[in-house]
Amino acid sequence: MSLSGGSFPASIVPAQKKMTLESNFLSFNGESTGANQNMNNFAQQYLPELYEAEVERYGNRTLSGFLRMVGAEMPMTSDQVIWSEQNRLHVAYKGLADAIGAPTNNVYTIEPNLTGTSTTKIAIRAGQTVLLSDEATGLVTAKVYVVTAGDTTFTAKVYGSNTLPSTLTSGTGVNMFVYGSEFKKGTNGMLGSIEPSFTQYANRPVIIKDKYEINGSDTAQIGWVEVATEDGTSGYLWYLKAESETRLRFEDYLEMMMVEGVEAKLANGSASSLSTDNILGTEGMFEAIEQRGNIYSGFAGPAAPGAGALGDFDEILKNLDKQGAIEENMLFLSRSTALDFDDMIAAMAGGGYASTASASYGLFDNEAEMALNFGFSGFRRGSYDFYKTDWKYLNDASTRGLDKAIDGVLVPAGTSTVYDQMLGSNIRRPFLHVRYRASETEDRRFKNWITGSVGGAYTSDLDAMSVHFLSERCLVTQAANNFVLFKGA
Repeated sequence: MSLSGGSFPASIVPAQKKMTLESNFLSFNGESTGANQNMNNFAQQYLPELYEAEVERYGNRTLSGFLRMVGAEMPMTSDQVIWSEQNRLHVAYKGLADAIGAPTNNVYTIEPNLTGTSTTKIAIRAGQTVLLSDEATGLVTAKVYVVTAGDTTFTAKVYGSNTLPSTLTSGTGVNMFVYGSEFKKGTNGMLGSIEPSFTQYANRPVIIKDKYEINGSDTAQIGWVEVATEDGTSGYLWYLKAESETRLRFEDYLEMMMVEGVEAKLANGSASSLSTDNILGTEGMFEAIEQRGNIYSGFAGPAAPGAGALGDFDEILKNLDKQGAIEENMLFLSRSTALDFDDMIAAMAGGGYASTASASYGLFDNEAEMALNFGFSGFRRGSYDFYKTDWKYLNDASTRGLDKAIDGVLVPAGTSTVYDQMLGSNIRRPFLHVRYRASETEDRRFKNWITGSVGGAYTSDLDAMSVHFLSERCLVTQAANNFVLFKGA
């Protein structure tokens, strides 16, 4: 017996047998349309098991934190920050403007090379003693006595001989430095004096902005995915996640701009098409090291693990000796370079050299555990302590992990003494620090505000919430001659 028609809709006609039918359940994949619309149309009769939370397959995705480890943030009130750095204490010249010619009555005329200096007059005076060495090898040396000195040349006689070695007069280049002076009895004092000079640098802040916007309807829409972000935001409102990620991305941009920033002007100092549009750029850490620091390309190279890295690292140490010789330094490395260092340290320990256990950890109050908590491991080589850590920025596939141009950076720890033009006195600052625009009425370190008519803001009739982010800042890289940038070969 069957029953059909009448007041029973065809969609709910009872079945003759107890069975699971498509027509007995609500639709999961939508409704049918047309004359035979069936509100209970189901292609799948059972609801799936839902995981409400997103899977964090990339872990903590934020990249900032590098500058917080090595520097500080301080306010500034101007469009430009200017600082000056000391020049070297001793008088030295690299190369000659002209080759040393034949002597006249055993007296040589020598013209130091002033290229790259900020002066047009030499700082060598009569009565001083000078050591000359060949520029090619540095193995051939001679010591001379300055007889007379002018603005650009001086004359000298050779100690222990009447002639200079032929290597120093062949025109291949000669370096020199002053190591003292000698005067006869009963003579007047030194003629002239040396006025110390300094080198001045400047940088300008850039305005960094971002924005997130959502309409009012979507802020009231509940989703089945539970929001959980790096900054602790949680709930079932998707716009909370979107706003949180915009904030986190902006915070990363604040650091990335300080590291990657470049000036818009051309290499020769003239204006570029960007600078004429008043987009001036800012000098980031990488550019500062490229211009004023040390570059090492192809660290460890194709050599066997450990062996090649140690030789390369010793070359870096020799160069640090020629700079500030700062005892404690931090290494922020890509994964491949960090492994090269691990192999190098293992080779040092196996060969009887100083190992990771010999680092003083002075930067971390002499506590190895504190260094490890910050993700650093330490080792000592020569008279230097090094603290090594991975730099996530160089490994992340959405940032520097895309290329192989930068392998790491060596940053000196501690502070430097500079003359502050605003304060008019010498001050101590971290070698790397951020300056942001601020005054008594405006703080532009990190500005965040909401406009629109949603989310508690009532600033306009726009049915949306706009979340704005702004900062104005620049990086000061002092004593860049003590930094080392590791570049891929």
